[in-house]
Formats: sequence, C-alpha cells, structure tokens
Amino acid sequence: MTRPMANIWRDEEGATLVEFAFVAPVFLVMLLGIFDAAYTEYSAVMVNGAMQKAGRDMTLENAGGNQATLDAMVERRVQQVVPGSTVTLSKLSHFDFDDIGEAEDFTDEDSDGICNNNEVFVDDNGNGQWDADKGKSGIGGARDAVLYTATVTYPRMFPMHKLIGLPDTVTVSASTVLRNQPFDNQDRTTATGNCT
Repeated sequence: MTRPMANIWRDEEGATLVEFAFVAPVFLVMLLGIFDAAYTEYSAVMVNGAMQKAGRDMTLENAGGNQATLDAMVERRVQQVVPGSTVTLSKLSHFDFDDIGEAEDFTDEDSDGICNNNEVFVDDNGNGQWDADKGKSGIGGARDAVLYTATVTYPRMFPMHKLIGLPDTVTVSASTVLRNQPFDNQDRTTATGNCT
C-alpha cells in the first residue's frame, strides 16, 4: 500500500496542468487589462483627432452657422470608433487665450479667497453670478479664443473590470483651443455684480 502511494507522490505527469490552473486567471486578467488600456488609449486618440478637425473647421468665418453640423460630425466620428458611447460637447469662449481656465476677477475685501459677502466681481461671461471660469457658453464672436471639449463615456469592451473592481464605463475627454477669425470687432463689454 505504501509503495503505490509513494509512486503517486513522485509522479509528475499533469503538473503543468495544475500549474497552468494557478497562472491562467492572473494571466487572463493581465491580458484583458492590456487590451482594455489599449482600447481606451485608442479611443482617446480618435476623440482627440475628431476635436482637432472640428477645431480647424470652427475657425472659418461661417462657423457660427455650422455649429450643429460640426457637433454632429464629431459625434459621428466618435460613434464610428466607440459605438454606443455618449458624447457631451461644450464650448466656452474667452476674450483671449490667457483667460482660458481663469476665474472672474473680484475684490476680496475680507481676504478669505472666496467671492462672498457682497464683494464686487467682474461678470466677464454676463450670467449674473461669479464663476470659477470666466468663459461664455458658445463659440463667441470675432477673435475670441474658444475651448471646445468633448467628453465621451462608453461601456467597457472587456469583462475583466468586475474582477478587479473597475467601473463599468470609461470616460475619455479631449479639448482643443482655437481663435475665431477676425471678421468683426471683438466685444469688450463687461458688467459687474455682487457675490452672495
């Protein structure tokens, strides 16, 4: 009885199958993770390319009337690469490139760094309230610098996300900055308001 048991313990046939059973799940998760990361990068590059093309088209003199067409073109290009995705587009116009991402100026009377307590602010975007970004919604007018952003959300292509706790969807974003053609005088009017 002891001799057959000793033979079983020394028998190495099938060891590769057992070792593969331990390694395979980790290998498959890594492989699918690489595919998922590569697809995410590919979709980000394609969204960026669509934004660059739209940005060049928007600088033309007649772009104001073609916004819906340009938006549809970006969405169509993204849908070709990432079917079933949700595309959100935003356009913020600024007086100059330096204004992009800048907050509206205000007089900080209490030196707390927050626009509050009826402090006066410059309402650059004309919406009647202080904003952390002074950009106006839309493509603006002549010579304005426009930040055009596409945010794309889509379900993950590979099912490994549940195994390692990643969300069900991927979100990629791409932006382009452009300046409108100088076919008119730039609007420099601003108003002031009071912070609440």
